[in-house]
Amino acid sequence: MKRAAAALACILSISAQTAAAVPPEISTRPDRRPAEFDQGQLELPRPSGALFISPRPTSRPENLKRAATVRAAGFVPAPLPTPTAPKRGALCGDPRLSGAPAAPIPAKMAGCGLDSGVQITAVDGIPLSQVAKIDCVTAVALANWVQGGLKPIVGRTGGGVAQIKVAAHYVCRPRNNQSGARVSEHGRGRAIDITGFMLRNGAQMNVLTGWNDRSQGKYLKQMHSSACGVFGTVLGPNANAAHRDHFHFDTARYRSGSYCR
Repeated sequence: MKRAAAALACILSISAQTAAAVPPEISTRPDRRPAEFDQGQLELPRPSGALFISPRPTSRPENLKRAATVRAAGFVPAPLPTPTAPKRGALCGDPRLSGAPAAPIPAKMAGCGLDSGVQITAVDGIPLSQVAKIDCVTAVALANWVQGGLKPIVGRTGGGVAQIKVAAHYVCRPRNNQSGARVSEHGRGRAIDITGFMLRNGAQMNVLTGWNDRSQGKYLKQMHSSACGVFGTVLGPNANAAHRDHFHFDTARYRSGSYCR
């Protein structure tokens, strides 16, 4: 009995020593979050700098959703101007034209005459030196040139254009007044001749004296070039001696394109 009791005591002693040597089990269960967090009182630190930038790309710009714009590497072309319908009551349906309808002009020779013409006194706010009798197609072309060519070219030089000097409009005659020549576009109300311009400060721009002038020449040459495409025929000092002192603009219907010289 004594031996059995001694053996049991020895076993219990070894078990106690083993239990003491084994570390307590580490729990993987997370600690309960603080009550302040549930109550919205605990503010957690937020990462700063690049770490906080969302990797999600920004929305594609609207102008890059168009195929044409993408091909143009992001360039957004200016929208084309919306065509405007002729305004009722306006001369030739164009509010830029001032004047009145012209009485029909009978032909004095074959090929002349003006049935539905107008008498223009001012174009886009700029008065003419004399009333110009032309047809509506030519009148509208003149307004387009004044607005898109003449005015931007002169700009504020001399305060801007005060008057357009007109030398000829409707007149029944052959070309260059040469006997036997074809009827001029003037004889159909499709042409206008301009010798120069007066500026608001009183200065003059004349085709005859200014074409080769260092200061005026650059303006006059740009005016001449800007009329190409607006009119069917554009002639100036470089065309021939007959046009050394004026611009001839016409809306000849027989041309397939513009003739500029």
